[in-house]
Amino acid sequence: MNREFDNHLSARSGALSVSKIREIAELGFDQPNVIPLWFGEGAWPSAENIVSSAVASLEAGDHFYQPNSGKMVLREEVVSYTNRIYNASIDVSNVTVTASGTQGLALVAQAIISPGDRVVVLEPGWPNISQTFEISGANIVTETLEVKDGHWHLDMSELLSALTPETQAVVLNSPNNPTGWVMSIEEQSTLLTHCRKYGIWIVSDDVYSRLYANGSAAPSFLSITNPDDLFISINSFSKAWSMTGWRLGWLIAPAQLESVLAMLTEFNIACPPGFIQQAGVVALRDGEDRLQALQDQLGQGYVLAASRLRNIRSVKFIESAGAFYCFFSVTGASDSMVLARNILQETGVGLAPGIAFGRAGEGYLRLCYAQPEDVLIEAFDRLEAFID
Repeated sequence: MNREFDNHLSARSGALSVSKIREIAELGFDQPNVIPLWFGEGAWPSAENIVSSAVASLEAGDHFYQPNSGKMVLREEVVSYTNRIYNASIDVSNVTVTASGTQGLALVAQAIISPGDRVVVLEPGWPNISQTFEISGANIVTETLEVKDGHWHLDMSELLSALTPETQAVVLNSPNNPTGWVMSIEEQSTLLTHCRKYGIWIVSDDVYSRLYANGSAAPSFLSITNPDDLFISINSFSKAWSMTGWRLGWLIAPAQLESVLAMLTEFNIACPPGFIQQAGVVALRDGEDRLQALQDQLGQGYVLAASRLRNIRSVKFIESAGAFYCFFSVTGASDSMVLARNILQETGVGLAPGIAFGRAGEGYLRLCYAQPEDVLIEAFDRLEAFID
C-alpha cells in the first residue's frame, strides 16, 4: 500500500497490526504435509445433530431476517444453559446473540468505549482483544501474567493498582489464550468488589470456560455477579462445541444494554442467520455428552503434549489449567517469528509465534493440542529432532 493511499485511511485502521499468527499460517497453507497447530481450532467436526438441525432449518424455509437480539428460542436456551452451568440468575433481557465471539467483542467495544477511554488488558493475550478496543479508540494499558513455580500467575495487587477510577473497563480471558491461566473464584470476587467501588466494567471472554482441566466449567464471574453489575460475558460456540466455522456466539450483559446492543447489531450485521441459530439451540440443549467427550479428548492431548515437551531439553514447559494450548519457551530464542518460520520450513509443523500475543509473549510458541493422538505424535517427532 503506497503512502498516498495511506492518507485516505482512517487513523484507527492504519494503526492496526497484521495478525502474526496469520503471517505464519499464510506461509504454510500451500505446503504439502504441514501439520497445522497454529490456530485455536480443534480437529474434530461439529456433531451430527448440530449439522442436521441446520439442514432441517434450511429445508423448512428458515431463510429470512431474524430479530436483532437473536431468535427467542436460542436466547431462552442460553438462559437455561447459563443458569444451570454457573448457578446464575439471568433472563432473556440479558442475552444478545452474536455472529461469533469475535463479533461480540466488537459490539461490546462499540457499546461501552469512547475515544480515549482507559482499558486494561492482560498479556500474553489473544491479540483481537486489545486491537478490537483500539479500533473503538481505547487507550490500552497492559498487565502481565508471570511464570511462578511452573504455572502462570497474575499479581492481583498490581492489577488492582492499574484499575484506577479513570479506568473504563478491564478485559479478561479465563481460561486464557494462549497460556491456559485460569482466574480463581477468589480473585474474581476481589476484582468484582474493586470494580463495583470505582464503576469499572468487567468484560470477560468466557469462550474457553468449558475447556477446563479441573472440572466441568472454569470459575466464572457469572456465579457471583448480579444482572445489573457492570459486567459482560462474551461466549461462543466455536471451541467447546467444535463450531469454529459457524460463527455464532452470545453476550450476557445488563438488561439496560439490550436495546443498545440490538441497535449496534442492526448496523453491523442485522442478525446472525436463523438456521445457524437453530444449530446453536441444539448444541446447548443436546450437546453435553459430546462436550464431555471433547473434554476427555483434550485431556488426553494435553497429557501427551506436556510429556513430549518436558522431554525436549531446550524447552521450558509451563503448566496449563484450561483452553487447549501449550505455551512454551525455547532456550536462546529471542525472535519467535523467526523461530516459528524456521520450524515451519524445516519440519512442516505450524506453530503460533509468542509475539503475536503481545510483548510478554516474545520467546514463546503456542501449540494447539486439539488433535488426534497420531497427529500429535508425528508433530512432536518432527519438533524434537529440530529443537534439540
